Amino acid sequence: MKGLFGSMRGPSLFISRGMRGLLLGLMVLESGCDGTPSDVVASKSPVAVSTPGLITLSAEESSRVGLVVQPVARSDFRTHRDFPAIVQPNQRNMAEITTLVRGRVVEVYADLGQEVKADAPLAILYSSELGLAQSAYLKAKAKLHVAEQAFNRAQFLLQEQVIGEAELQRRQAELLSVQAEANESRDRLKLLGMNEEEFSRLDRSRQIRSVVPIVAPFAGRIIGRKLTRGEVVETTENLFVIADLSEVWVLANIPEKDISFVHSIHASGGSQAEVRINAYPKEVFKGTIAYVGDVLDPVTRTMQIRLELPNLDGRLKPEMFATIRLFSETQPDRLAVPEAALQRDQGRAYVFVQRSLNEYELREVHVGESNGTLISILDGLNEGEPVVTHGAFVLKSELLKKPV
Repeated sequence: MKGLFGSMRGPSLFISRGMRGLLLGLMVLESGCDGTPSDVVASKSPVAVSTPGLITLSAEESSRVGLVVQPVARSDFRTHRDFPAIVQPNQRNMAEITTLVRGRVVEVYADLGQEVKADAPLAILYSSELGLAQSAYLKAKAKLHVAEQAFNRAQFLLQEQVIGEAELQRRQAELLSVQAEANESRDRLKLLGMNEEEFSRLDRSRQIRSVVPIVAPFAGRIIGRKLTRGEVVETTENLFVIADLSEVWVLANIPEKDISFVHSIHASGGSQAEVRINAYPKEVFKGTIAYVGDVLDPVTRTMQIRLELPNLDGRLKPEMFATIRLFSETQPDRLAVPEAALQRDQGRAYVFVQRSLNEYELREVHVGESNGTLISILDGLNEGEPVVTHGAFVLKSELLKKPV
């Protein structure tokens, strides 16, 4: 295995040909013919490479460069991944309010950002279409009343043998036809938004009301308003958007390469995640994983994940940028060292192990996952071995004889 540090096999380290020449030159300079070259080298760099893979550093020099040595320990280890996200209203507590009948806006009571209660009036429309439908209903009810009386009279006359069976059947057919018209006109008014209370009023008073009240379906905040007084609105237009923001959704798109990480968390029952909102960088919110996507977006090659987050104080606003942090399942009894202790070269990882008070050994290690602070060690180190956790780059530079 050849790399920036030469060749390594097991715990021993062999220096490449160029490095051997450099080390030999250092030994010659240290011996010196009359002592002068050795003095020059000592004054410039008191550090000496004694044997291949070992760095000798005096206590004074170690203190000057700020070396920190810590023993390798076992602990519970877990990793995390961060994914960009966005805050959205809870779709189950949001409604886009439209009108069921074409009409002209007469009054608007609700404004953008206003808190409203359930069934609170939002606007009033005037609709000639609704008036015509009510008129047709009243006419059908009147015709039905006449047809019912005619059929009852025909039944009596048949009993008295004044009319024949055919006349009774004709009156019955007329009654069925008028009943169908009355039912159709009633269903038409239901489609236009009339409720049972309005039907009772219409049957009792026989007065046509062409106004259409727009009311809030539940308590919440108006987050969208798209109408003005005097405007003619169609049934395809959204007049208001109302949402209950006491709970919000946080949506993130997971890249395809990280799907296995998310699924392993979800399968292990990890339903909690951390949410960091860009507007509140010093706060961490706790959310519950409510949905993990089943299909990928064919364009972005991502899978959606949804968290539910309480928002009782209303500080979380729809469309805010956020970051979701998902933690892996805890791995117990795992060797780990700080990220700063690791040095890399050509895909390999190395650490410096303290052999004695002034000697440090370069050793290759096999590493696992990182959580941004610690990185797990799979092979190459034993528990309790002292490892340089701060200043490892200085030792690497001295080994390679490059200026720090």
